[in-house]
Amino acid sequence: MAERLRVVLAEDNYLVREGTRRLLEDSGAVDVLAAVGTADELRDAVRRLRPDAVLTDIRMPPSHHMEGIDAAHAIRAEHPGTGVAVLSQHTDASYALALFRDGTAGLAYLLKDRLDDVEDLVRALREVAQGGSVVDPLVVEALVTRRTRTADSPLATLTPRELDVLREMAQGKTNAGIEQAVHLSASTVEKHVNSIFTKLELAEQPVHRRVAAVLAFLRERPSE
Repeated sequence: MAERLRVVLAEDNYLVREGTRRLLEDSGAVDVLAAVGTADELRDAVRRLRPDAVLTDIRMPPSHHMEGIDAAHAIRAEHPGTGVAVLSQHTDASYALALFRDGTAGLAYLLKDRLDDVEDLVRALREVAQGGSVVDPLVVEALVTRRTRTADSPLATLTPRELDVLREMAQGKTNAGIEQAVHLSASTVEKHVNSIFTKLELAEQPVHRRVAAVLAFLRERPSE
C-alpha cells in the first residue's frame, strides 16, 4: 500500500472544509495535518508542518478573488517539495493559466466537482506531491475547444483521436495511462504523441513537462 499523504487543507467555508477533511481521511490514503480558512493560515501551516501536498480553494478571505493561486505560487517558491492542488468552480481557462504562469511542476487545477470522486482527488494530490501536474479534463476541453476554433491554430490540424490523446496528455498521464483511457495500443499512442508534438512544433518533452508544453502553446495563441 502507498504511504499515506500528509496534506494541509485550506477552505474558508467551515462545512465544506470539514466535509473535505473527513472525505480525505476516510479514504485511508491521507492524513490531514491541518484544515485552515485563510491563505495566511495556509502559508503558516505549510511552514510549520511541511506537508507533502496542499489542497486549497481558489477564493479565500479577504478579497475572495484568487488567494489560493497566490498562495500556491508562494508555497511552491518557498517549499518546492510541497505540491499544491487548487480547487475551483471555474472552467474559464484564464484561471488555470494564471496558476501555471511560471511553470506547472507540482501544481494541479481541479474543479470542485472533483470532490465527488475521492480516488481522483487523492491521485491528483499524489501527482503534485511527486512534482507532476494535473489539469481538470473540463478545463483542458475548454482550452482545446477555444483554440481549435481559431483557423490558423495548429490545433486545428490535429485529428479527433490526436485531440483525445492531447486531452489525456495535458492531465499529466503517461503513455500507459493514455492507453487505458482511450483504449489504444502502446505503439499507436506513441505514434499519436509524436504526431501531436510535430504538428504543434514542440520538441518531445519528458512526461512531467508535457502539461507545461501544452499550456505554454495554448497561452501563446490567443483565441480572439
